[in-house]
Amino acid sequence: MFGAEKGKASKLDGKGLYIGIVQARFNESITNSLAKACTDELALLGVAQDHVDLVQVPGALEIPVALQAMAEKGGYDALIALGCIIRGETYHFELVANESAAGVTRVSLDYQLPIANVILTTENLEQAQARQIDKGRDAARVVVEMCHLLDEI
Repeated sequence: MFGAEKGKASKLDGKGLYIGIVQARFNESITNSLAKACTDELALLGVAQDHVDLVQVPGALEIPVALQAMAEKGGYDALIALGCIIRGETYHFELVANESAAGVTRVSLDYQLPIANVILTTENLEQAQARQIDKGRDAARVVVEMCHLLDEI
């Protein structure tokens, strides 16, 4: 069998995987919920707690350099970026959203390492709160699946 159906269930088996997580502290109530949902889901997928390293950085713009340091260190099968950017009254929102996303993508491509980018970009706090749990879980599922996909390619 070829394609998306091949081994779909096994793609969500996290046993033996090592995962690094970078969490921004800015909008910490949201990012703490993202991190908890993410680490809880990783555990449900079989990733051992001692195979998960979580570091915190001040904000979304600092996430890519921490991801890069983790990628340089090596030993990770995948990384996860967790942050929350809420639109304000200035252009700063677009700058932070665009530059943090570009940095995360660059690290992923440079190191050929799966990175789930869960830096929420929302119009308001209510939108961020509505997404914090589901997107944290999604991050865990994405990296576990991508690890298996890259192993197959």
